[in-house]
Amino acid sequence: METAEIRRRWLAFFEKNGHTVVPSAPLIHDDPNLLFVNAGMVPFKPYFSGQETPQWERATSVQKCVRTGDIEEVGKTSRHGTFFQMNGNFSFGDYFKKDAIRFAWDLLTRSQDDGGYGLDPDRLWATVYEDDDEAERLWAEYTSIPLERIVRRGKLDNYWHMGVPGPGGPCSEIFYDRGEEYGREGGPAVDEDRYMEIWNLVFMQEELSEVRAKDDFVIAGPLPAKSIDTGMGLERIASVLQGVDNLYEIDEVYPVLARAAEMTGKSYGAHSGHSAEQSHPDDVRLRVVADHVRSSLMLIGDGVTPGNEGRGYVLRRMLRRAVRSMRLLGYDDPALPHLLPISMERMKQSYPELESGFDRISQIAYAEEEAFRRTLASGTTILDTAVARTKESGGTTLAGDQAFQLHDTYGFPIDLTLEMAEEQGLSVDRDGFTRLMQEQRNRAKADAKSKKSGHANTEVWKAMRAAGETDFRAWQELTSEAKVIGLVIDGERVEEIEPGQRGQVVLDRTPFYAESGGQIADEGIITADGVHLKVVDVQRPVKGLIAHTVEVVHGPLRSGVPVLAEVDPEWRLSACQAHSGTHVVHAALRQVLGPSALQSGSYNKPGYLRLDFAWGQALSPETRSEIEEVANLAVRRDLPVSAQWMSLEQAREAGALALFGETYGEAVRVVEIGGPWSRELCGGTHVGHSSQVGAITMTGEFSVGSGVRRLEAFVGMDALRHLARERAIVAELSGIVGAQPGELTDRVAAMVTRLKDAERELEKTRKQAVLAAAGSLTDSVKDVGGVRFVGHDAGGDAGADDVRAMVLDARHRLGEATASVVAVTGGAKGRPVVVIATNQAARDKGIKAGELVRIAAQTLGGGGGGKDDIAQGGGQDLSRTAEAINAVEWRVGELAG
Repeated sequence: METAEIRRRWLAFFEKNGHTVVPSAPLIHDDPNLLFVNAGMVPFKPYFSGQETPQWERATSVQKCVRTGDIEEVGKTSRHGTFFQMNGNFSFGDYFKKDAIRFAWDLLTRSQDDGGYGLDPDRLWATVYEDDDEAERLWAEYTSIPLERIVRRGKLDNYWHMGVPGPGGPCSEIFYDRGEEYGREGGPAVDEDRYMEIWNLVFMQEELSEVRAKDDFVIAGPLPAKSIDTGMGLERIASVLQGVDNLYEIDEVYPVLARAAEMTGKSYGAHSGHSAEQSHPDDVRLRVVADHVRSSLMLIGDGVTPGNEGRGYVLRRMLRRAVRSMRLLGYDDPALPHLLPISMERMKQSYPELESGFDRISQIAYAEEEAFRRTLASGTTILDTAVARTKESGGTTLAGDQAFQLHDTYGFPIDLTLEMAEEQGLSVDRDGFTRLMQEQRNRAKADAKSKKSGHANTEVWKAMRAAGETDFRAWQELTSEAKVIGLVIDGERVEEIEPGQRGQVVLDRTPFYAESGGQIADEGIITADGVHLKVVDVQRPVKGLIAHTVEVVHGPLRSGVPVLAEVDPEWRLSACQAHSGTHVVHAALRQVLGPSALQSGSYNKPGYLRLDFAWGQALSPETRSEIEEVANLAVRRDLPVSAQWMSLEQAREAGALALFGETYGEAVRVVEIGGPWSRELCGGTHVGHSSQVGAITMTGEFSVGSGVRRLEAFVGMDALRHLARERAIVAELSGIVGAQPGELTDRVAAMVTRLKDAERELEKTRKQAVLAAAGSLTDSVKDVGGVRFVGHDAGGDAGADDVRAMVLDARHRLGEATASVVAVTGGAKGRPVVVIATNQAARDKGIKAGELVRIAAQTLGGGGGGKDDIAQGGGQDLSRTAEAINAVEWRVGELAG
């Protein structure tokens, strides 16, 4: 039975049993505690916790999920994968344990001809929480599982929560016995490879706080209603129904694995047993490739792009682990163009949007692979050198600063450094690396979100939200009469705020736009009798509640009083221009480049916009100009701008574009500019006609990640001011060079050419002077224990190339008849450099340039290395060059003696 059919049967069974079918939410979810959706219940979490009223009493879904906590186990077991699909059925205060168990048993054991999965009841086991007598009784009463196959287990195994504060409860897991060839007899407690968990029934009944570990948490109290959250791993049940050893061999994953095996010349499974513990290393790597390629496809499909932080780093790590695994299997050419299309073909049956968006997805993935290939070429050389030095010194641990340099300078992920160092028998000073990373973050500018720190205590906001949602009026008005329903300072609720204080104000209604969808929050004032507050930020700390960060100018302000909330009209107008301008630029971009140039992120504030989009290469000046012209022509056409509410399905049918990273409800707001020319799901504020955007002036276009470009532009008066500044610069330059503006380009180009010619002549003269000085170096040769030694400081004007030329020239002049060593230092740009060369006679005496240069570089406060015949190093202290040469001379004498 194919995975897509297993999925279909699940949804059909529960729909027939009164459940509403809910589409999968995107992997990116608006939960601050989660990078990705990691369980099927995540989109329903507000219903379980009582924050929102459920739309249905019963629901079912097949939810896309990603978990990366066990990424190192991928390929090594039959049950660990990064991307997976979770079949779920949910009850929100409707049925509870009895019906959850009955539904599960019915679907699992019902014949395949009758729409079930047809599993053998004699192979099924159940586990229950150690104190759950009721669940044990229900399994015995409503199924044919004997008591000896109903096992009690503790919190670590049979209490479920998300790993963060929120809903949880005891659970009952269903296991399938795959047979003795997969492991030991004795049930799930003995061997979870043989006894594979396929379904978890969670009896959601408690609110948890202070979640410290899987089995260490505080139960804050009961949930508003007892509910059901179940999860069946789609990949796991597919492996059972398809009769394969693990999830990597099911129909949605194995084709990628098979192609990777073909490309690398490996025979998958030839050297492995049925149990994952018996897997050959090559098979583990092939599974890593298959798993990570599919996971990357799904993440990019939902709007994630490779980066160095958060979600982007997870994606980058998986893509690079897949490429790295292919290289370890012997395949050095680009691999993703062969593998990603296969994964898309398998997954599009369930997720057709992958096929329509594949141009964008593949651009991002292939660009990341190419970037990583460049990183490997440079970083591997650096790493190999660092490993060699560590081993030469007798060390077993690669220094944290070297791992940090690989990460910070060469983009080499720490995980890859750990893997490659381990392959060569070394560990890595992970604590040292982490310390340096933290120091770098501390040196960076303060996080732009620090101003929102007052929103950290979500319990305060949940309590306010329980009294009702904020009436959001930003689409209709700029001024609202309102009532203060809550005040917060430093995350704690207070009764009043006084002049000079900064805090958050919650009103029963507001005209202020709260930051979201890339649009910055409104600014303005809140006033009352004797009260004047400056609004500096507006956020949604929890869904449905809007908090205004204010600075109290006059006061105090007390909770419960009526106020007048007023948005700065100039601020709002400029913000509307920028947001509508973003939609116009996005539409122009797609018109010029094609539909694959899809927005992957945006930010707009009064007078400014930026837009990130999927594209694999820099735009030419001509293309940028064309996009700018198309956008400004749309502005000139005075296209109508409208917004209307419709169902999500209606919006999709109408061709509305959804932005990645945004979460949408059943009803969505669709903003149109010129009808179908620009049609996007959007909650922002906009102008009434495109002409109100004003001028749009592109100011920059550059890369922000593999396969992702960023456009920046000014709009409205800011665009005109930018053009005026550029016009003033052109006029000033024209006056300086004595040319008309139209002649300026040619005149400046000619001046630059003359300047470069002059610089080349100066460099030529300087090099001649250096070589002339090199000719006299051998006049100062010393005899050091029978070795001819030349030591010289070339001064602050000599760079590394100059010093190297002098050393090679002097060594050549000294010849090969007698052992000779030449050591020269320089100091261009205030940084010392040292180059040392030896001839063959010196090397026969055991005098090696690499060793000598390390001695000199250590004296200079740095490091270096190289070959036995010539080596180079550098340092920090330019005042110690003479001391460095003396140290080398002393060591030469020691070796010669």
